[in-house]
Amino acid sequence: MVVNFVAAAALAIWLYLIVGRGGFWLASERDNGGPAPTAWPAVTAIIPARDEAEGVGDTIAALLKQDYPGAFSVILVDDQSTDGTADVARRAAGAAADRLIVVPGAALPAGWTGKLWAMTQGVARALPGEPAYLLFTDADIVYDPDALTRLVSEAQAKGLVLNSRMARLRCESFAERAFVPAFIFFFQMLYPFAWVNRHDRGMAAAAGGCMLVRRDALDAAGGIEAIRGALIDDCALARSLKPQGPIRLSLTGRVRSIRGYATAQDIRRMVARSAYAQLGYSPLLLAATVGGMALVYLAPVLLALFGHGLAQGLGLVAWAVMAIAFQPILRFYRLSPLWGPFLPAIALAYMAFTLDSAYQYARKRGGLWKGRVQSNVNGVR
Repeated sequence: MVVNFVAAAALAIWLYLIVGRGGFWLASERDNGGPAPTAWPAVTAIIPARDEAEGVGDTIAALLKQDYPGAFSVILVDDQSTDGTADVARRAAGAAADRLIVVPGAALPAGWTGKLWAMTQGVARALPGEPAYLLFTDADIVYDPDALTRLVSEAQAKGLVLNSRMARLRCESFAERAFVPAFIFFFQMLYPFAWVNRHDRGMAAAAGGCMLVRRDALDAAGGIEAIRGALIDDCALARSLKPQGPIRLSLTGRVRSIRGYATAQDIRRMVARSAYAQLGYSPLLLAATVGGMALVYLAPVLLALFGHGLAQGLGLVAWAVMAIAFQPILRFYRLSPLWGPFLPAIALAYMAFTLDSAYQYARKRGGLWKGRVQSNVNGVR
């Protein structure tokens, strides 16, 4: 019977995800740090910032308060902001102003996304031959005082060319509590961190808010220019760097985003900016993704509520399995386990956000960020 087959297929997929998908749901890849190296290499943080006056002061202050034992400086690339971003950054630097360089961003050339163009200007401003590491970070990310020390010590101990932290996103409003843990859950499902961290697997991913990159590896990979048109720039950078050596991606509570998403519409805009790009702007992949999510997340609930016999039982088990799989990331965000059974409803909203991403692309509004439309047929505008 078709209904029984659908129920069995949904449950089988969840059993595979639990057992065979790199243990993504356990959320066990964390920022462990490493032993202190014999010498601490020089590090420069590079912050691309466009109209980020609201949060950039906290970011600059947190970076300049790092307890890092080696040489450390910060370069802010002010990407033609109109809200006084650069002035806020300079004031936040205070007595450590000598370790902050503000670079006025040049006009965006054809074929580049705005963030990557700002990042490459920051790399160009860093001293030749030094620093050994570049910390690419966003203007809404704050760091605990020991965060950089842990990043570098781990990178040195494991010979990493990329050490990335999935920053803990803000989770205060109802919309954030409803959607943020699921966003991380879906990202881990798509890119199991344990697989990303294995050198013998081709999977590569990173979290753009915090990426410590070995500079010689970046040069060997062709620099930022090699990925200049990528809308999902963090994963593109990880793919370009993994052939150069080991990479690592982990969860952390020591690196946090302070960008707020007060409403579901704010979350929708965040997801819609890049969801269709993740699918390669392919209508076929979009249809397959929506159909797959309907099978995996919605079918078990519908069968559990309205099915009969075997189909209903299998639907209930699949629904219970997904609720259990959601628990570790809920604990990471210190949320009630009662959110678990609502994962199908949250997934339905993400399906709508993904469809909206394709719609915005069709309207030539894809990749909209800070007044720029950054996607077209080739992924760049």
